[in-house]
Amino acid sequence: MPRPIPPNPTETHTVEFQFQFDWQAAINSIPYLAKGIPYTLMISFGGLAIGFVLGIVFGLLSINKSRALRWPATAYIEIFRGTPILVQVLFIFYGLPDLIGGPIDPLTAGIAAIALNSGAYISEVVRGGVQSIDKGQTEAGLSLGLSRPQTFWTIIWPQAFRRMIPPLGNQAIVSIKDTSLFSVIGVGELVRQGQVYIANTFTAFEVYFVVALMYLAITLSLSLILRLLERRGVASA
Repeated sequence: MPRPIPPNPTETHTVEFQFQFDWQAAINSIPYLAKGIPYTLMISFGGLAIGFVLGIVFGLLSINKSRALRWPATAYIEIFRGTPILVQVLFIFYGLPDLIGGPIDPLTAGIAAIALNSGAYISEVVRGGVQSIDKGQTEAGLSLGLSRPQTFWTIIWPQAFRRMIPPLGNQAIVSIKDTSLFSVIGVGELVRQGQVYIANTFTAFEVYFVVALMYLAITLSLSLILRLLERRGVASA
C-alpha cells in the first residue's frame, strides 16, 4: 500500500476571500434602523438636560467653602466618573429594582444613566469654567454694590458659560455615542434596531455600516450647531 506523501512545508497556499458589499441590503435597512433614532435622541438629550442641571448644582457645590456641601458633591463626581456607564445602566436597570421594589423601564434607565454620568462630567466643566474667571471680576461686581449672587449670575456665569461651550459639546457627543451601549437592556435605539434586523437578514456588515453613518450624521450635525454657537458667543463677548 503506497504511503501518503506528507505536505511540503515550503509550499505556500493562498486563500482568496471574496466579499461584495450589498448596497441594496444597506438601503433596505435604513427605514427599520431609523426607528431607533428617536430613542437615541430622546435618551441623549433627555439625559443631558437633566445632567446639565446636576452639573451646575454639583459643580458649584464642589467649589463651595463648606466641607459638608463640597464632600458629597466630590463623592458623586468621582463615583460616576470613575465607573463605566455600562455598569451604571446595568445597576440602574437590574440592581435598583431590588431596592425600590419594582421594575424600571429600559428607556427610563437609559435616561437616568446618561443624566447621572454626564452630570458628573459637566460638574467638572462647570467647576473649571467658573474658576477660570479672574477673581477681580467678583471684586468689581461687589464694588458696584451687587450682592454675591447677583455678581455671580450677571458677571461671572455668562463669561464662564461661554468658555464651557466646547467641553459641553464634547460631552454631548460622548453621551450620544454612549447610548449604543444600552442595547444590553433592550432599549430600541440604533444599535438594538440593528441587532434585531441582522438577526432576520444576516447582513451584519451592511447594517452596522449604516448604523455608523447614522451616528456620524447626528454627531456631525451637533458639532456644526455647537461651532455656530461658539462663534456667536465669541462675537458677542
